[in-house]
Amino acid sequence: MIHLNKNKSNFGDDDAKYLGEGIAKCVTLTSLSLVLSYNSIGENGAKYLGKGIGNCITLTSLKLVLSCNSIGENGAKYLGEGISKCVTLTSLNLDLYNNSIGENGAKYVGEGIARCVTLTSLNLNLINNRISENGGKYLGEGIARCVTLTSLNLNLINNRISENGAKYLGEGIARCGTLTSLNLNLINNRIGENGAKCIGEGIVRCVTLTSLSLDLINNSIGENGAKYVGEGIARCGTLTSLNLNLINNRIGENGAKYVGEGIARCGTLTTLNLNLINNRIGENGAKYLGEGIARCVTLTSLNLDLYNNSIDDNGAKYLGEGIAKCVTLTSLKLDLSSNRIGDNGKRILK
Repeated sequence: MIHLNKNKSNFGDDDAKYLGEGIAKCVTLTSLSLVLSYNSIGENGAKYLGKGIGNCITLTSLKLVLSCNSIGENGAKYLGEGISKCVTLTSLNLDLYNNSIGENGAKYVGEGIARCVTLTSLNLNLINNRISENGGKYLGEGIARCVTLTSLNLNLINNRISENGAKYLGEGIARCGTLTSLNLNLINNRIGENGAKCIGEGIVRCVTLTSLSLDLINNSIGENGAKYVGEGIARCGTLTSLNLNLINNRIGENGAKYVGEGIARCGTLTTLNLNLINNRIGENGAKYLGEGIARCVTLTSLNLDLYNNSIDDNGAKYLGEGIAKCVTLTSLKLDLSSNRIGDNGKRILK
């Protein structure tokens, strides 16, 4: 096993060259961890690292953290080519946050992942890389080949992914039928209601999920998008942990209804984190959520953030009634600030 941490150490292309050449000689290596974030590695440095990794064909575990360097699309190409030769990998953690790899870089990463058909754990961080809808397509196609995955973590914040990109991601996820843990972070993209539909349809196929985290902040999914997400969640009958973040998506009371109906079907949940800040769900939306929560009778931890949703005293009443049914709760966090709840509503919640 090799573990090297050169985070924020002025590590450049020449250093990466020497490191890559050294790694290339470790032909029987099974575990490699390189943390090289916040340095000045460009495409040439990534080239040497990719070549070195490509020589380690017996690797089963690879962690490569290159966040906040300057590898670009060519650097991503070299890394993808190196990863593609590590066909015995079972665990891959690749962090290329803020490297301007673009859609072509995402293509090379996707092609590399596609060759790692024995992966059981994949953690991919591509925050702020402008991969766009084509990048989403390439990643989805790569993930689709990883049919033995049990854990998938995709962090794609701020990448201009549209509904078509979300379509391919959803299709890729749908092929991972053995997943038990899925974390999909699409904050600040452009997937819309159709993209949410595709994601929901993908989740439906993951029938062995026990942990699901879905973060769709600022994606304009609307009430129909919430419907598709709710329908997907409803089919995950083995979930014990659900984190659903739909801040600022204008889902309205109907969207809250669909979310509530989905949650109500998750009868084995022990942990629920639901964040619907700024969605205009109103009294009726609160009612639907309360009814859904009331069905989660095995909950031990509930975090409910409904800040700024025009909820009045009646809405507070419905939420209180739902929470009261969760008799096994040991942890409760409830944020109803910036709503329209008066003294009566506050008394009910107490």
